[in-house]
Amino acid sequence: MNNKKRISIEDKLFTVTRKIDTESHIKVNQEKFKKDPNPAILYICPSKVYVKNEETGECIVNFENCLECGSCQVACRDYVVWDNPRGGTGVIFKYG
Repeated sequence: MNNKKRISIEDKLFTVTRKIDTESHIKVNQEKFKKDPNPAILYICPSKVYVKNEETGECIVNFENCLECGSCQVACRDYVVWDNPRGGTGVIFKYG
């Protein structure tokens, strides 16, 4: 019998800590973003990294929220460039 306790997604996200860099590891081509009538990155990112500025139409990148899952690279490779955070920064998972 499997006695493992099921852990909710909220509890799993609580196990994530971050060492935030001063520079973003994510770049967005703003012109291509603005031309996309329904940018998937606004909906696909589980951490709400990407937010549309309604006044300018540009994408605000809250890189400090990034879980480094790569969803943005799958959905929007044509205007999102995601690099690994610099050494010593980024996401740290407390448990395996």
